[in-house]
Amino acid sequence: MVIYHDCMARRRKQVPALERIDEAALAAFRAGMRRRYTDAEILTELRASAERLGRSPTMREFAADGEARVHPQTVIEHFGTWNAAKRAAGLPPRRYISREEMLRQLRELGDEIGRAPTSRDIEERRGRMVSKSLIWQTFGSLSEALREAGFDVPSGEERLERAVRSGAMLARRLGRLPSMADWKAARRDQPDLLSEWQVYRMIEIASGPWAAFQFLIREQLREEGVAVRPDGSLSD
Repeated sequence: MVIYHDCMARRRKQVPALERIDEAALAAFRAGMRRRYTDAEILTELRASAERLGRSPTMREFAADGEARVHPQTVIEHFGTWNAAKRAAGLPPRRYISREEMLRQLRELGDEIGRAPTSRDIEERRGRMVSKSLIWQTFGSLSEALREAGFDVPSGEERLERAVRSGAMLARRLGRLPSMADWKAARRDQPDLLSEWQVYRMIEIASGPWAAFQFLIREQLREEGVAVRPDGSLSD
């Protein structure tokens, strides 16, 4: 019976956890936790994350940045809002961009370079226009965005056929069937070419996709009346 009365007494004395928090002590605790990072250190973390991402980070991107040492909530506790912290760091707040605005930017870029923009064209203009990641999130792919913007974007089969024709032209210049390294080098002067990896992925063969692409180029050259030796070199 004594044990029963002791348990009941302890239960009556229990207070809900939130009611046991002393506001002054909590404020002091929070202040101590905030002192773990200075404002300057947090701004440095934001700038470093932006450098790694190549753009002003969102809260989600900053939280997902494995090299960032500060939690986004800590940033907000120091500066009040996420955008206030980014402004203090000299980073532009990310603004909402409509589909029409993205399409307008793609059309203007196309007018500037005289062709359908590539991912690399967009990357080279970071800060001036919408990021390619946001384009993909909005439209599903860059190709779909370009089609909606009015550009002539070929289908998968058409893209492969164009790549084969481009490969035949490159082979004529080189005097041999192009390697992946040859293709990559050529793309520096012809940014409208697909990347070597895009070509690689279009050839749906488990082993030796690039060799299969070279085979298609050889067949194209033969149709054009150009002989190709077994080692891949072109006959004079």
